[in-house]
Amino acid sequence: MFGKKKKKGDEAEEAEGASPPEGGEGAEGETPTKKKMSGKTLVLFIILPAILVLGGGGAAAFLLLKPSGEQHAAAEAGDHGKAKGGGGHGAEGAPGEPIPGPNGTMITYGEGDTVFVALPEMLVNITGPDGRPAYLKLKLTLEAPNEETVTALGEHIPRVSDQFNGFLRELRTDDLSGSAGAYRLRLELLRRVNLVIAPLQINAVLIEEMLVQ
Repeated sequence: MFGKKKKKGDEAEEAEGASPPEGGEGAEGETPTKKKMSGKTLVLFIILPAILVLGGGGAAAFLLLKPSGEQHAAAEAGDHGKAKGGGGHGAEGAPGEPIPGPNGTMITYGEGDTVFVALPEMLVNITGPDGRPAYLKLKLTLEAPNEETVTALGEHIPRVSDQFNGFLRELRTDDLSGSAGAYRLRLELLRRVNLVIAPLQINAVLIEEMLVQ
């Protein structure tokens, strides 16, 4: 009897003695779990906010650098408005690119507000040596200071051509010889075109080609 009781007591003691190791193992078993949780916490509270900050910064930079749809639409509307209005260098074409104008002219936009208007080629009869007939072929370009002058000039091209033809027919081939002859010709043509479009004025008459036959 006593032996059995002692045995039970021994079993109880062994059970109680065994409990601490089990508790220790449980404590040790919980430690890795806590460490794993700590690692996840670091990911959530350190790495994830950093990613969000970087991502937000990248998104902000993208939005700042990329023009909005409204800005793009406004820019296109502005370009179309310029094309219709006919003002500025890019109104009808790029600077330096000739575009068709009224009455057979060609318009080229230069630096600043300067506009060049090329007139249709002219071929007139003049008096040659010994009174013999000759032909004068001219290609002229008028330098206008602004778009307003170009508009007025385009409307009066027939009158300008009539003034030029009437003056050129009175010339002799000797009047056109040398640089002095070309200079006088430009001055006379400039005076006549400015009389036609007055009070507006063009800056100069440029001789692109002059051929006497």
